[in-house]
Amino acid sequence: MKLDFDTWNIHVGTPHPFNDRAPTIDNGTDRSDPRRYYDADFMREEWEKVFCKSWLLAGAASDIPEPGDFFKFDIGPESFIVVRGDDGQVRAHYNVCPHRGSQLVTADFGSLDRFTCPFHSWKFDLEGKNIAVTDEETFRPEVLCHGHDLSSVRCEVAVGLVFISMDPEIGPLKEWLAPILPQLELYDIDKMYVVQHRRSDWGANWKGGVDAFAEIYHLHAVHPQTQCLMDDRTQIDLWPGGLSRQFVPFAQPASRYPDQETVNPGIQSMLADAGIDPETYTGTATEARAAVQKAKRKRSEQLGLGYERFSDSQLSDSVVYSLFPNVQIGCHPEAVFLHRFLPHESDPDQFTYDTCILYRHVDAPGYSAPAWMGLGEETDLSGETRPEIVHTGLGEPPGLGEVLDQDSDLLPIVQKGARSRGFKGPLWSEQEGRLRHFHAELDRRMNAGKGA
Repeated sequence: MKLDFDTWNIHVGTPHPFNDRAPTIDNGTDRSDPRRYYDADFMREEWEKVFCKSWLLAGAASDIPEPGDFFKFDIGPESFIVVRGDDGQVRAHYNVCPHRGSQLVTADFGSLDRFTCPFHSWKFDLEGKNIAVTDEETFRPEVLCHGHDLSSVRCEVAVGLVFISMDPEIGPLKEWLAPILPQLELYDIDKMYVVQHRRSDWGANWKGGVDAFAEIYHLHAVHPQTQCLMDDRTQIDLWPGGLSRQFVPFAQPASRYPDQETVNPGIQSMLADAGIDPETYTGTATEARAAVQKAKRKRSEQLGLGYERFSDSQLSDSVVYSLFPNVQIGCHPEAVFLHRFLPHESDPDQFTYDTCILYRHVDAPGYSAPAWMGLGEETDLSGETRPEIVHTGLGEPPGLGEVLDQDSDLLPIVQKGARSRGFKGPLWSEQEGRLRHFHAELDRRMNAGKGA
C-alpha cells in the first residue's frame, strides 16, 4: 500500500510557490548493501566513482574577497587551493608542486601574490602557471616539457558558494543545481559571510553522518529535548541527481509531544527572537509558530528586509537541502548553516564533520541569527574578521552543542552495528525518504559502467 504523505506530514504553511511539492520520485524498497559503511574496497571505488566525479562544496566565496586571497580545501586524500585571481575569477588547483609533490600551502586561509613551494622555491602565479624554476638551467628541456604548471580543476560559483570538481567532463554546476537554485537564491547567501566554523573527527563512515542529518525521525529518541519546540513530521522533496530538501518546523511542539499548550522556554526564546515578548504572549505552544511568522513579516515591513519573497514556513522553519554527495545547507532568512561530511583518506570508520554558519549583518534593532544556532556573545557578527577553524580530534569532546554532541556519541555505535553479520541493510521509512534517495544516487554512480 502506498503511503499518503498528507496523512502524517505537517502542512508547511499558507500556500506559496516555494512550498510546492516536487514531482514524486519512487526509489523503490530494496535494502542497500551494508558493506558501503565499512568495506575498504567499497571506499576506494567510491572515491573514484563518486567524489572524483561530483561537484564538491569547497567553501564560501566570501572567504576570498580580494585578489590573492585563498583557502585550502581538504577532502579524502586530496588537498586543493581555492584562490581569487587578479582578474577577480575564482580558480582551484591541486595543492601540490609538480616538481617533487610537496604541498604548497598548509594554512587554512591566506593571501599571496604567488605560490612558492617550500621545498625548492618553485613559484606559480595565481592562475597556476609556473613563473620560476630554481636553477632552471640544470634541467634538461625535455624534463620540463612534461609540464611544470600546477594542475587545476573545474571551479564554479553559485549563490556565493565555491564548488570544485576533479572531473574535467562534468556538466555545469548551475545545470545540476537547477531544480533548487532559484530557491537558494532567495536567501542572498552571496551577501553572507562565515561567523563560526568548526570541525570534528567522528568514529563513523561519512555516509552515517549524511544519514543522521538527512532525517528527523530520530529526534524523539536521540534528542528528546527538541520535541517541545520543533516538529519531526514534515514535507520532503526529491529531485534528480541526489538533490533533496526537508522543512523542519520550529516554534511548535512535535505532534507526538504530549503538551501542546504550555509555552516552554525553548519556544519562548524563539518568540523573543521574532520580537515577541514571551511575558505578554497569550497563545498556546501550537500557535507560536504562526505568531513568529507574523512577527517577522511585521519586522520586515518596518526595517525593509524584503521578507515578502519568503513563504510563511521560511520565516519560522529550517529549510534543509541535501546536495549529493556530502553537503547539507540549512536556510533561514537571517543565516545559513553548511554541513559537510568529509571522508577520511583511508579509514572507512572515520570522517570529519565540518560545519559553519554564514550570516549577513543588518544594523537594525532585534535582527540576529536564530538563537538556537548557538552563536555566543563573543561571536563577531560584523564580518570584519574571519573566525579561526576550531578542530577537535577523534575521541575529544567536540563541544558542538548538546544536540550535535549527542550525534557524535551515537554514530560510532551505529557504525559498529553496521559491521554485524546480523545487519542485512537499512529498512527505510517514508520519513527517511531523503536517505533512500541519497543511496539510490550512490548506487547509480557506483554501478555506472558495470552493465545490466
